[in-house]
Amino acid sequence: MYNRILIANRGEIALRIIRACREMGIETVAVFSEGDRGSAYLDLADEAYCVGNARSNESYLRIDQIISAAEVSGADAIHPGYGFLAENAKFNEVCRDCEIDFIGPSPEAMQKLGDKNEARSLANQAGVPVVPGSDGLIENEKEAIAVAEQIGFPVLIKATAGGGGKGMRVATDLATLKAGLEQAANEALAAFGNAGVYIEKFVEHPRHVEVQVLADKHGNVVHLWERDCSTQRRHQKLIEESPGPTLPGDTRSEICAAAVRMIENANYYNAGTVEFIVDQENNFYFIEVNARIQVEHPVSEMVTGIDLIQQQIKVGSGEILAFNQEDIPCNGVAIECRINAEDPAHNFRPCPGRIDQIFVPGGFGVRFDSHVHAGYTVPPYYDSMIGKLIVHQPTRDQAIDCMIGALSELRIEGIQTTAPFHIQVLRSQDFRDGKVDTGWVARTM
Repeated sequence: MYNRILIANRGEIALRIIRACREMGIETVAVFSEGDRGSAYLDLADEAYCVGNARSNESYLRIDQIISAAEVSGADAIHPGYGFLAENAKFNEVCRDCEIDFIGPSPEAMQKLGDKNEARSLANQAGVPVVPGSDGLIENEKEAIAVAEQIGFPVLIKATAGGGGKGMRVATDLATLKAGLEQAANEALAAFGNAGVYIEKFVEHPRHVEVQVLADKHGNVVHLWERDCSTQRRHQKLIEESPGPTLPGDTRSEICAAAVRMIENANYYNAGTVEFIVDQENNFYFIEVNARIQVEHPVSEMVTGIDLIQQQIKVGSGEILAFNQEDIPCNGVAIECRINAEDPAHNFRPCPGRIDQIFVPGGFGVRFDSHVHAGYTVPPYYDSMIGKLIVHQPTRDQAIDCMIGALSELRIEGIQTTAPFHIQVLRSQDFRDGKVDTGWVARTM
């Protein structure tokens, strides 16, 4: 087991990892930018090092600075959290070269799964359904037209290195196909340094269902059931829940088994998430693998009783999973709302600034993961999420009612947050009935 872990991240997830390490008797090293200097959670780490200026490309994305902090502090492992360098295969390789364990998959598995086109090939090899589309990257407009005419419009143009909705365009005819190819490629090149795109059939009104997996370095792979993340805005998740409210039992079993096959075929270890879209007839299709812990991991923790961060650390140090698939329960229903410093009344514009007061809800089955406090200033340089409100109840109706109550209790004064918007969503009959797909927010809210 590790003696000291450096957390190459900030905010809520950094605090979450620090707490997990403290419970395991592991020392922690935090890093921070000038924009996060003085943050209260840094005091919980055994040491903290400044790694650069406020902007992430001058601090949290500086591989040299992160490695230097790890070497100076004597850390024997690095936990990347999510975002920033969490899925950066080069950073992963540098850690290995410096004889510092990267708490995540191998660089090779990360690189294979990080390329969406290669990941589709791995899915095919594992017998995991993929959306009909091009066999590889699209080389020219003529090839794109041929593929689109073969599978039929509408089609989705996707960047092979994309994420967060970047490098994606829906084409409904030849004109939008031609325009979308150039737009998606240019956007992908600017965002990811890779202009490669492929085409797949556009599934209308899909649900977004993902499966949490955990694998050790000895070939053991288990799933921790599924999460429904269909409540989205502009491809960004807003509300996540487990289990999925509309999946039939046989589909649920099949999608979880498919996720395990995908991970086994990729020679993957540590925590990961296999993402799918599910159509109106409950056919499911592979999208991608997120080779890291995810923002919404707490809902899986709540229904299974398994601490995923601690499991990541144990697996990273070489331990064998202490449980089999049949040992993993799925008890009750958990729902998570991402609390962002945004103003829903003004097109979700970011609202950085000082938090004057904060009142955190409580009660049976209520959890609030956040690093903010009264007097904290939300910086303008990073993602706007300031916390995650999670509830766990015996039934979905109870969970929805509990979440509405918790959101109503949550008071964050000084800035606007998305909490009122979440209440609006949860009170809608469509959400209560599970009639939500990835485009529902844009159509109805």
